Amino acid sequence: MTYKVKKTNEKFDFNDTWQQGQWAQTEALELTNYLGDKPVHFPKTQTKVLYDDENIYVFFTVEDKYVRSVAKAHLGEVWKDSCVEFFFAPGEDISQGYFNVEANCGGFILLNHQTLRGVETQIIDVADINDLTIEHSMPNSVMPEVAEPTTWTLKYALPLAVIEKYAPFKKPAPGVKWRANFYKCADDTSHPHWLTWSVIEKTKLDFHLPQYFGTIEFE
Repeated sequence: MTYKVKKTNEKFDFNDTWQQGQWAQTEALELTNYLGDKPVHFPKTQTKVLYDDENIYVFFTVEDKYVRSVAKAHLGEVWKDSCVEFFFAPGEDISQGYFNVEANCGGFILLNHQTLRGVETQIIDVADINDLTIEHSMPNSVMPEVAEPTTWTLKYALPLAVIEKYAPFKKPAPGVKWRANFYKCADDTSHPHWLTWSVIEKTKLDFHLPQYFGTIEFE
């Protein structure tokens, strides 16, 4: 799996919607694979990614049901909520470790760097997470669960300076490749599911398998 990430050379308007500005010209990837049994509820989840000299911009849109947001702060148990995730090794060598950016629909983020699940884990400081610009369409708290069809969006600007602070990385530039995967989960909702972009050839419900990362290539 390979996704091409375009560079935005003009001033980036973070407030643009999915079909506005530079996002309108950006190809989307879709999460069509899953872990475990195929879920009864399989929310259509799409992602767009852009970059410039200072940030990686990630935009998710989810056509969902059974939506909830219970985590109340950054570094909370966001994966238990309606959650979208971007895991990436900032280069082609996965042995150097990867970042996991996990965000619930309420806009709270869990962000770590590790070489494997629980191995040499660095928890990113909340002060650095606060440097991310985050926008989300749902309230911070969504409880009780919203059962009816709900389309929600979440986007953030991840500063390259934050990545560089915690790990060596290949700065995005034409031809540079990173290893990555994108996920959607909702562990503690009434209809849990574990969706992926790049196929994981395991039945265990675990996203922390960098050997199955796909590739994002910067243009």
